[in-house]
Amino acid sequence: FISWRNYPKVSVYALASERKNNLEIFEKPEQWFGLSEQRILEMRFKLLMAGKSFYAKQAFYSPKDLEKIQELAMSYKHVDTYLELANKPKIKPNVFADIAPLGPKAKLKQLELESNPKVPRKVERVVSDTDAKASDALFELYESDFEVSFLSRLLSTGLLGTAKKRKLVPTRWSITAVDSTLANRMLVEIKQFEHIEEFELYSSSYLHNYHYLLLLPTSYAFEQLECWLPGSIWSPKKVSILQNYESFRKVASYATVEDGAFYAARFAFIEFLAKRKKQAACLWIREISPKYALPLGVWQVRENVRNAFKKEPKRFENLKQALAFLASELRIPISEYLKRSELLKEFRTQRKLSEF
Repeated sequence: FISWRNYPKVSVYALASERKNNLEIFEKPEQWFGLSEQRILEMRFKLLMAGKSFYAKQAFYSPKDLEKIQELAMSYKHVDTYLELANKPKIKPNVFADIAPLGPKAKLKQLELESNPKVPRKVERVVSDTDAKASDALFELYESDFEVSFLSRLLSTGLLGTAKKRKLVPTRWSITAVDSTLANRMLVEIKQFEHIEEFELYSSSYLHNYHYLLLLPTSYAFEQLECWLPGSIWSPKKVSILQNYESFRKVASYATVEDGAFYAARFAFIEFLAKRKKQAACLWIREISPKYALPLGVWQVRENVRNAFKKEPKRFENLKQALAFLASELRIPISEYLKRSELLKEFRTQRKLSEF
């Protein structure tokens, strides 16, 4: 619970009304799937963002205020905190495509912790290990079932990595860095697994986003075809399709188009393969309705794809059957996707050793 001075009473009461509930949900997108857009915005806009500037390299040699912020970041439970603000909060909400919406914002004057942070022993040990690489620390914590949202918070506040390389990282970058780092680590082993045996189609819809994941029985590859349907905020009059692709041999160093969404979905796909101990290529089609008027962050992409892989897929003997069924589910002609897909072009032209 956060208390502060010089802030409208109505907002203080609104946040106080949540005290009896699980406040951790406010910062754990993994628990948001299924909540309404209104509820998500309500939670986010009740949070005050009190900010203070630091140099990126101050992460390891932390001044007192930054050290307290890092303690907050390490805590797995909410911490009672007293904030004194330097100015009146700006009520104008901050909305970005990659991160969850942010509520009122103000400069931080003073910060005091009024209860003890609840830091898991594993986290405390990993953070105190200044010889471990950030990638190793992230994967160790991920294997211990810590959520990716928690890991991105640790990375953002400069708590992971070798001593001299620890830096403060913008939240948007830390989210994508965690998705990319964990996926790359698992992908090394996945490339040694056997291929799936059939074509499989998974789907999930939530928050006016429609996801279709067609798995092909071949070596690892991942392609994104993202369509903002006509009338949406990014494509008011015509169909707009964005594409990113990486193959078995050429892993994308950094996707330049819709990078956060690409890496969030890619992580969820690779996570699924790692648990299943199989290898496959994936064509991911995302159709975004005009009703999705306010971006809520890439967490909903990750959780939508995770949700799709929890379901039983539609199975097909060949690609023609799979595409015919997929065409019946899409909101625009499948031909618009086929002419842009590098994955399907490669799959149709590649020859297997068994053919010789």
